[in-house]
Amino acid sequence: MASNATSFTSPLASAKLGTVAVPPQLESVIDTISQASGWTIVVTLLAVLVAWDQIKYVLNKGTIAGPSWKIPFIGPFLESLDPKFEEYYAKWLSGPLSCVSVFHKFVVIASTRDMARKVFNSPSYVKPCVVDVAHKLLGADNWVFLDGPAHVEFRKGLNGLFTRRALEIYLPGQEEVYNRYFKSFLEITKNAGGKPVPWMPHFREVITAVSCRSFVGHYISDEAVKKIADDYYLITAALELVNFPIIIPYTKTWYGKKAADMVLAEFAKCAAKSKVRMAAGGEAICIMDAWIKQMIDSKKWREAVASGNTEGLEKPTHLLRDFTDYEISQTIFTFLFASQDATSSAATWLFQIMAQRPDVLDRVREENLKVRNGDIHAPINMEQLESMTYTRAVVRELLRYRPPVLMVPYLVKKAFPITEDYTIPKGSMVVPTTYMALRDPEVYPNPDYFDPERYYSGDAEAKGAKNYLVFGVGPHYCLGQHYAQLNLALFVGKASLLLDWKHHPTPLSEEIKVFATIFPKDDCPLTFEERKW
Repeated sequence: MASNATSFTSPLASAKLGTVAVPPQLESVIDTISQASGWTIVVTLLAVLVAWDQIKYVLNKGTIAGPSWKIPFIGPFLESLDPKFEEYYAKWLSGPLSCVSVFHKFVVIASTRDMARKVFNSPSYVKPCVVDVAHKLLGADNWVFLDGPAHVEFRKGLNGLFTRRALEIYLPGQEEVYNRYFKSFLEITKNAGGKPVPWMPHFREVITAVSCRSFVGHYISDEAVKKIADDYYLITAALELVNFPIIIPYTKTWYGKKAADMVLAEFAKCAAKSKVRMAAGGEAICIMDAWIKQMIDSKKWREAVASGNTEGLEKPTHLLRDFTDYEISQTIFTFLFASQDATSSAATWLFQIMAQRPDVLDRVREENLKVRNGDIHAPINMEQLESMTYTRAVVRELLRYRPPVLMVPYLVKKAFPITEDYTIPKGSMVVPTTYMALRDPEVYPNPDYFDPERYYSGDAEAKGAKNYLVFGVGPHYCLGQHYAQLNLALFVGKASLLLDWKHHPTPLSEEIKVFATIFPKDDCPLTFEERKW
């Protein structure tokens, strides 16, 4: 066997690349790669990716303010897990436009009034995006994610739900909730032995309850309302501006998805009940009723047109199709999503500031008593509520002084030339802020002072017409802005007549905590007593 053995040498053994002609400059590179270890290749690839991440960030950043370099891949993700108002404020002060980059997302912050308004009014370049996980929580086919004509058409069908006439329908339900919760305020203070209790969680619960009563009436149980109020924290946490873009078990987004599914299921049950009641000729007492009645009226009109006889029928202002229970649930959920955190924030600051400013609270109390003809328990109608100009000025100034929504994220659909010198890249996020416009000293003298006179006897309404970005502007302005302001006026007005409350300040009372919206860092410690007349 040994004598038959032959020696064979591969023709490639001593060849560089066979017959392929390789430039001499590359031969050493190829040799290095072929002899490199696995770890060397991994480290080299990582270095290339880091370099590309930095280069891409610098190119996107251009001339606007922002860090000169990015923490590889994650950017300021760890900082964003505990967002601080002071850091946001520093970013707004850094320039009209500034930027950060977190993971794969390049984010441009529009800080000035004019930059913010340009974003709000540029639907051809941007669309609201909330955050990546919002599509999973609210539903990818939710109307809030519609764009262009589809969004405009859907929105037309919702406008009738927030007219003056419609808002008056919801008033009795709101008063009912406030009357019940005012009694609980007294019990909470009593059970605490008269000691102050952080009231922010209780304001969140009462706002959830009044929202649910306004949106879905009595179709939902008090137990379900309490469950939604308790679990809505999970939804808020999941929808923070920076979060994991995917849902991983036992993370904020996972718990938020479970809570959102629970809310959607409850609202779908309400939709089914409302359809039965409205079809039987029931009177609308909540937003869901009013919307379903529009669907029924639209269907009747189409059937009448098809039969050739529309006598005795009035054509609806906007013809609606029939929506499924789940579609109705999705839409009502967006109303809760839009109102819950913002109104809870406003209510918390409102009660804190009223306790700090007895001069303002006394005038609110006097106006509310006069409108009710001296009867502190008298229900109120829309005309009376609208007539309370000072109370409404207080709410208006509160929303300027402590705007609940600091920033509104938008997705850039195509390269957006926001200035002559800078174009926001396609696929980026652009985030206009409302805060700086509401603190412009040329429009609002002494802007850091709470002064309802700006809107009661001053010229802030006219002078600040372009600055008051609390509810946005453009095609996506807040549908419920009048509802929100009147609701807050009703809340503090009734409370001024039925309750006395005291704020117990701490070193953190005036510091701002960012949790989707803004709250006092100490969560507003209060005590309540029944008001004696």
